[in-house]
This record gives sequence, structure tokens and C-alpha cells, in this order.
Amino acid sequence: MATNILDRLKSNPSVLSKSERKVAVVILQDPNKAIRSSIASLAKAADVSEPTVNRFCRSLDCTGFPDFKLKLAQCLATGTPYVNRNVEPNDRVEDYSSKIFEATMSAISDAKRSIDPNALSRTVDALAQARRIEFYGLGASGSVVMDAQNKFFRLNTPCVAYVDILQQRMAAAATKPGDVVVIVSNTGRTISLVETAKIARDSGATVISLTSPHTPLANSSHILLGVDSSENTDIYTPMTSRLVHLTILDVLATGVTLKLGPEFQSHLKRIKAALADTRFQEDSGD
Repeated sequence: MATNILDRLKSNPSVLSKSERKVAVVILQDPNKAIRSSIASLAKAADVSEPTVNRFCRSLDCTGFPDFKLKLAQCLATGTPYVNRNVEPNDRVEDYSSKIFEATMSAISDAKRSIDPNALSRTVDALAQARRIEFYGLGASGSVVMDAQNKFFRLNTPCVAYVDILQQRMAAAATKPGDVVVIVSNTGRTISLVETAKIARDSGATVISLTSPHTPLANSSHILLGVDSSENTDIYTPMTSRLVHLTILDVLATGVTLKLGPEFQSHLKRIKAALADTRFQEDSGD
């Protein structure tokens, strides 16, 4: 599974120890040089031991230094260089608009390469068999879960989205075996969402998180749909992560529709037909 290593180093250094961060600093200063370096020369440049470099690689889900260099090379060969995605105060309209478009396309491409197909398949199975589906999200993820409800209520399974902390806790406590709770969070570190995930688990629901790997929320879920984020949410409202989450939810809705089989298409056609009278007819022209 290819992962955008540079984005992970830049956006989520907390997964690294203090000595491992010294390795990250050297790599971020000159990624191309890091690819050409031996483990000994990189360790010397970072003033750490070679075992520390190996631990650094394993912290990023690489099997070792050669695997890390391969993924780093893939990162540099595809997508937008990470340094060009940052909006600067003096950017012109054409500058920041281009960066946002490029960052979004790159983020979706990265998610496509890194998302676990097995996790997607398990999620589709759980949603297709669910007695009831509940989506939880806060802040920018609140709009994502509302969109999810708009998609999934058509699939003939009771479905609701909650964007209020207290409602989420009460709803999670009321879930039962057979229910599926999908929690969307960019950071995976929101205390209330992690607590709600645990409440839903204790109630017997299947908990699925769409969030960053190696986070408290990811660790509190039955199924993780892991997506790394390179956004600086301390300054800007989440943008690319929100669009990535929406895309993954589109994948899940499509997967559930296919899982339900051809006979389900008549149900969707009836829903579509109910909208016909709400729209002006197109002019046929002369």
C-alpha cells in the first residue's frame, strides 16, 4: 500500500519519538538526498543510531529502510510536491486556487492508493446487513455525515446522522447488535467522538471509523477506513480531507447498492421517479 510519506512526516510527527523526529527533519530538508543516502549516512546526518532509523521506518508502516526509500521515491514521482501545497499570505488568486485544486486532486489520488480494499469490503458487508445505520461527525465532518445520510437513506435501511455531542452519546447508548455506527473525523483525536465510539461498542453496535490511522478513534473501532491527512487545521478549515471522506462514502454507497443486487434497482427507480414532478422539463428545442 503506497502512502504519501512526506505528508505523514509533515502533518503527524506525533507518531515519532524525539530521536525519530530528528530523522524526519533531515529527510524533509532534502527528500531527494534521502533517497540516495545509505542508512549509515542518514543516521549520521540526523545524529542518531542506525537502529533509530529502522524504528523510524517502522513507525511509518515500512518494513525497513529500503521499503521507506521506495515509498519516498513513489511519493516524489507522483502527485504534487508537498511544499507547493501550502497557501502563503502573499499568494495571488491564481496561486492559491491552483494549490487548492492540486492539493485536492493529490489527496484523492493518495487515498485511492492507500485505502485498504479489505477494510472497504468489510465495511460494505456490514452496511448492507445493518439493521440501522448511524453517522456521527462534528465540525467540518458534520457536513460529511449529513451527506452520508442523504445517500444511505435511499438504500432501504433506517439511517440517521448526528452532529451534536449529546445526541451522539445518547444515540450510541441506544444502539443494539446489528446496528452500524460510522464515525467520521479528520484528526481522530476528538475526545467526545472516541468516548462515543466506546459507548456504541459497549452497546453491541459495529463501529466503523473514517479517520487517520494510529489515532485514539482508529484504535476504538471495529473497522478502520484509514486516510492520512496533510492539512493544517489549526489555521484553515479542513478542505481536502472533507472531499476525500465524501469520495470514500460514495464508494461505500455504490458498494452497498451493488451488494443488494439487481432486484434492488426497482426501489431506486421509484425514488428517482418521485422527483420527476419537482423539476421543469427541458425544452425540446426547434
